[in-house]
Amino acid sequence: MTMTKAVQTELRLARRMSRLGTETAFDVLVKARALEAKGAAKALNSGWTHYGPSAGFPQLREAIAHDAGSRRGIKVDPAEVVVVPGGKPIIFFSMLALIEEEDEVIYPNPGFPIYESLIHFLGARAVPVHLREERDFALDPNELAGLITDKTRLIILNSPQNPTGGVLSESDVRQIASAIGDRDIMVLSDEIYSRLLFEGKHFSIASIDGWKDRTILLDGFSKTYAMTGWRMGYGIMRPDLATHVARLMTNSNSCTASFTQMAGIEALRGDQSSVDSMCAEFQRRRDVFVAAVNRIPGFSCRTPKGAFYTFPNITKTGWPSGKLADALLEQTGVACLSGTAFGSFGEGYLRFSVANSVENIQKALARIEDWARKNL
Repeated sequence: MTMTKAVQTELRLARRMSRLGTETAFDVLVKARALEAKGAAKALNSGWTHYGPSAGFPQLREAIAHDAGSRRGIKVDPAEVVVVPGGKPIIFFSMLALIEEEDEVIYPNPGFPIYESLIHFLGARAVPVHLREERDFALDPNELAGLITDKTRLIILNSPQNPTGGVLSESDVRQIASAIGDRDIMVLSDEIYSRLLFEGKHFSIASIDGWKDRTILLDGFSKTYAMTGWRMGYGIMRPDLATHVARLMTNSNSCTASFTQMAGIEALRGDQSSVDSMCAEFQRRRDVFVAAVNRIPGFSCRTPKGAFYTFPNITKTGWPSGKLADALLEQTGVACLSGTAFGSFGEGYLRFSVANSVENIQKALARIEDWARKNL
């Protein structure tokens, strides 16, 4: 497939953004913290428990720019980074800033349920691209190409993927870029699991020449550093869009907690061996789960290539996903989610998390196997 080089386009904001104000105190705070970072106003710093700039402290944005850029082979300016409390705000704010009613947004299904929820909330048209088991749940670029229309405004990618563990190869990503071509379409690339990859190397669409300015890259600290309760994620995007997303932060959360941002700097600049160890442990748990679940009557499971989820097929049990998930919880004490919690194409599947000990995973699977042999 021939690669069409992306072109720079004018940022097309949703009309609602013209109705959004700001809070002057945070504009002043941005300037004050910028001075502080240069050492010109050290007296302002009385601890990390006070308000910070809506887009994040300069030193954290610099650390993110360096880390995220070096991992993807791109140059990232701190002005392109917006720090937010968790990953969801980047999804929400990006859509608020860009999507008008009746616009079309293509998103993976089964996929993270917030994608579809927000598309509907904003009055846009949700266009699912079916992630198929025979492709190990990697999005099919040709299928995506057939869904793009003149109304498509945003395409959401997620790799490694929740809930399936599917991963887009570099070839897949390049074909997706070619399918979009020079259309005025932005890409929201959810890469929150990018460092929990069990084979190959993560490849971002932002790494393709000309695509960084057309990509909103979502990442964060929750998965990589097990900092879920710290509530800290970030988006990397063109500076003019980053300004508007920061304004949405001002109007909603004011800022991300200052002390968690300081922890984020330490996480990025510290020893990374714990991340590699955690990824290896998730891979071990994945292997234990997949081997055992494939011995259970009615269950079959592909081997996920990333994240910490498994997505076994349960169609041969004859049970609908929701009913089976409820039965397992109520009768065996094992919690999982119906595949339909992640979209209509999730029927026939269950999602399990392997973010637990091998011992507990084995106990859970033994209970499921016992139940299956008695009830199927």
